[in-house]
Amino acid sequence: MTTPSNGNEAIDRAAEQAKQTSGRNIADFSDLPVPGDTANLREGPNIHDGLLALLPLVGVWRGEGKANGGADEDYEIGMQAVFSHDGENYLRYETRTWRLDNNEPVGREVGFWRISEDDEIEVVCAHSEGATEIFYGKPISERAWEMSSASTMVTASGPSTLGAGKRLYGLMPNNDLGWVDERMQGENYVPLLSVQLSRWAG
Repeated sequence: MTTPSNGNEAIDRAAEQAKQTSGRNIADFSDLPVPGDTANLREGPNIHDGLLALLPLVGVWRGEGKANGGADEDYEIGMQAVFSHDGENYLRYETRTWRLDNNEPVGREVGFWRISEDDEIEVVCAHSEGATEIFYGKPISERAWEMSSASTMVTASGPSTLGAGKRLYGLMPNNDLGWVDERMQGENYVPLLSVQLSRWAG
C-alpha cells in the first residue's frame, strides 16, 4: 500500500474503510440505567470533549504481530484491541492476544485511559497474568501517543520478570494502528511485542 501524499488522501482512505466498519460495534447491554460502551463514534453517547486528543483510538482493532518469548523465542501473535467510551471523561481499553501457530491465548489487558487538561495521558492497566501498571505519557502528534510505566505491581503468582515499560501507539499512513511495547531488561529496553492492527469496527 502506498503512503498517502497528504492529509486529505489519508482522510479519503479512512472514509473508504469506514464503509465496511461503520456498522459494527461491541456488544451492549441496553437494560442498564447508564449509557453502554461504544467503540463506534456514530453510535451511543457523544464522546467527552476531554478525550478529543485520544479520539482516533476509538474503535475495535484486529491484526497480527510478534511477541518476545525470551531466550530468542519470538513468536507470531494475533490481537484484538478495543477502545470504547460511555460519554464520561475516560476511554475503556481491552486487548486479547493469542499465538498464531496454535491459537493458544497468551494474555489479556483491561484498563482506562484519561488525559489531563495539560495533555498528560494517564493509563491504568491490569494484566490477566497478575500485574497492574500505571502509565504516563503525552501525545506526540494528533496520530501518535507515547507513555512510560510509573508504577508496576505484580501478584504472588504473576510475572516475576515484568520490568518497567514504554509504549508507543500510532496511526500509520494506511490508518492501521501500530503498537510497540518495550520492557526494561537489565539496563536496556527490549521489545516485548509489536503489532499492526486494522480497524474492524467504528
